[in-house]
Amino acid sequence: MKALIIDDERLARKELTNLLQEYPEIDIVGEAVNAEDAQEKINSLKPDLLFLDIQMPEKTGFELLESLDNVPEVIFTTAYDEYALKAFDFNALDYLLKPIEPDRLKDALNKLLKRVQPEEVRGESEDKKLGPNDRVFVKDGDKCWFVKLENIRLFESDGNYIKIYFDNFKPMIHKSLNALDERLDDRSFFRASRKHIINLTWVESIESWFNGGLMVVLRGGDKVEVSRRQAARFKEMMSL
Repeated sequence: MKALIIDDERLARKELTNLLQEYPEIDIVGEAVNAEDAQEKINSLKPDLLFLDIQMPEKTGFELLESLDNVPEVIFTTAYDEYALKAFDFNALDYLLKPIEPDRLKDALNKLLKRVQPEEVRGESEDKKLGPNDRVFVKDGDKCWFVKLENIRLFESDGNYIKIYFDNFKPMIHKSLNALDERLDDRSFFRASRKHIINLTWVESIESWFNGGLMVVLRGGDKVEVSRRQAARFKEMMSL
């Protein structure tokens, strides 16, 4: 797994590099000293993982993430615990306080390595379907999130945009529902109609509806109509 260390302090970068020598599965492909330097190296080196300092000159680590289109996994490294809540608003993998304790680094990397597939099958194939354990970067205006797909209960088409339902958020992204449907694992996500894709694990109840359709109620109260054309397939999938 390719990693990039982003920190304006040389000694902090060196200390982390030394700690990571214990993990041959982590390949440090570069270091960056600020957000501008990091953005260039992320684009050229395409790391899978960022070790990211938060408080840096000119731009913070948070501002760097907001500027990226494709965001790798992130482990924040900082001397300040005051940013912890905001870091997890970004759905960071972990948040390590400096000086970094070897045991905490080990815990963070264990979280990461349990989630990723072996390198020989992981690849970057466009055919890879996204499942519940995958995380996606969602950016809407000045706000951004790293969201695990299992936490997204509903995708709703709205013109040329998709509204994404998770927690109490409903951000919009510029993408077609058809393109998204092709990327999602259909064992976990179901195309209920032209306007909706639902996460099957969030289904709480199912009711008969007009013209042979169904009405699905998701945990939290969202209601989604399953079209008549899709109702038979949905019943089969849900073992009704």
